[in-house]
Amino acid sequence: MKNYFKIFISIALIAAIASCKKFIAYSPSDAYLITAQQYLTSASDYQSMGISVYTPLQWLNQVVPIGDIASDNAVSGGESASDVLDLQQIDDYTLTPVNGTLANIWQYAYEGVNRANYLTQYKDANPAGQNISFTGKDAMYGEVYFLRAYYYFTLTKMFGDVPLFTDKRLDFASSGKLTRTSQALVYTQIEKDLKSAIAVLPAVPVVTAQPGRITKYAAQGLLGKVYLYEKKYDSAAVVLQSIISSGAFTLVPNFASIFLQSGENGPESLFEVQYTNASPYYQWSNVLQGQGNYAVQQCGIRGLNGTNGMPYAPGWSTNLPTQSLANAYTAGDQRKAVTCLDIEAYKAANPQYNITYQIAPYKNTGLYNQKYLPRLGETSGQPELNYDNNQRIIRYADVLLMAAEALNKSTTPNDALAATYLNQVRRRAFSVSDASKDVTATGSALYTAILNERRLELGMEGERFFDLVRTGQAATVLGPSFKAGKNELFPIPLQEVTVSGLTQNPNY
Repeated sequence: MKNYFKIFISIALIAAIASCKKFIAYSPSDAYLITAQQYLTSASDYQSMGISVYTPLQWLNQVVPIGDIASDNAVSGGESASDVLDLQQIDDYTLTPVNGTLANIWQYAYEGVNRANYLTQYKDANPAGQNISFTGKDAMYGEVYFLRAYYYFTLTKMFGDVPLFTDKRLDFASSGKLTRTSQALVYTQIEKDLKSAIAVLPAVPVVTAQPGRITKYAAQGLLGKVYLYEKKYDSAAVVLQSIISSGAFTLVPNFASIFLQSGENGPESLFEVQYTNASPYYQWSNVLQGQGNYAVQQCGIRGLNGTNGMPYAPGWSTNLPTQSLANAYTAGDQRKAVTCLDIEAYKAANPQYNITYQIAPYKNTGLYNQKYLPRLGETSGQPELNYDNNQRIIRYADVLLMAAEALNKSTTPNDALAATYLNQVRRRAFSVSDASKDVTATGSALYTAILNERRLELGMEGERFFDLVRTGQAATVLGPSFKAGKNELFPIPLQEVTVSGLTQNPNY
């Protein structure tokens, strides 16, 4: 669903002053204001507001690069030591509560929660007390429940305990009254929302002309991931296997095709954040709030130029894959070239393009994130702000690997089936149909193989840091700069601590 749009609702409160004589009967509509009683009075109002709940997904695009930059998969890069400071602090574990990128994520995720809560508040009766019924209403609310769960999942996996509210929108009267809710209770609400979504969502989008709308499978995939974060392996295995047994998804043979424009919302896609450049965005002061994917521009090659159909566009050389990630791939793995573009090797192999570029000035690795590398012709208006590349959030390969992990760690492990799912992913990676690349390990060795495969399969898709944290490997893998007991979570933004009196995460 590419044409998401924003709905802004103005609530006009009109106070009558007794000493003033009424010469006319004033209506807020005369000033082009929409009152609460005038909105959500039709199916169209509900459906439009439902689409608006999707919009903050687009603004959360920095969660993906953070998931790799905070890990051993990527470095912040940039022009100099003073460039992209927010990402450099994340990369170097020099974080403070003053970090604009983290503050934006907090703000935008709660904007999504607010929009979802507005709709759930008026599900059975609108602000005027009327029950508005229409075909597809239950399924639409399934989308809303999923989205609220996704926003809270983003918040809690990054910040831990966070304020939890579901009954209404947060308003000014709530300032200074918020408290943090335990992560366990936040997960309980996420589970509740996802189960509610699964109960009413269809297997295909409600509006088939709008690919990218939430389906039952997307909700099942997210619920399976949430269960893994909670270490509820038995529950995760059940819900993830229900996706696999449905037969609704397949691994596409050509790994690279997943990340092309033609591969969006393909046979491997459970959930993607949809981006568009249909209405070009120009506002540099709020670069994340357009319809385009700002993260694409970040990872492009600085000063890139070429001729004769060279496919790539220039960028800012941030979010650079590490040699550690590149070295993790073995010979014959088609995912390496797709994940880690060696620009010098590419230039040498394609002399017809006459490629020139600037070496990434800071933390140069020689590698670039080809999954989201900016491509010519996929932007408009202000080019940097309007790339329409979708972010692939839950893929079928991810489901297979999560199911493998859950089966391996279940109360009664099923390593044979876990290995089957793992090896489906590996056979695609090496373009083989036999067992030559299969993993045959069991027990803890199989668990290690599954987690390693997640790094290779999902590299530069924002999963690595959170996988390391949830599996307890972060301190060991990420080295002495990572402080155990601190860096598993990001700091609560300072303004939230100051304004709302929230407690800060440990050691910040």
